[in-house]
Amino acid sequence: MTYLTLALIVLAAATVLAVLTYRGPWRRIALLALVLVVLTAVFDNVMIAADLFGYADQHTVGVSVGLAPIEDFAWPLVAALLVPALWSLTGRLARRSPPDQAPEAAE
Repeated sequence: MTYLTLALIVLAAATVLAVLTYRGPWRRIALLALVLVVLTAVFDNVMIAADLFGYADQHTVGVSVGLAPIEDFAWPLVAALLVPALWSLTGRLARRSPPDQAPEAAE
């Protein structure tokens, strides 16, 4: 399995979850994705140049932004979709659950 295949599977799942659960303006997700992609471009290149990690060439498609393979940019997109989707989902579930009863005051 290539890095791209894995990234696309996870990105597809995150997209489906976001479409089903997120009810806010999508421009917020787009802005978040843009910020995360820029940060990924900067910091992944720094970390790869510092030899903190690397990618096996046989598992990449060969396209890169600096030293970072293009596949690496799927993960900030996954985060930009998944975090707001989970936030919306947990908020919706919390509103459906009955409120906790306040404990009785100790005398």
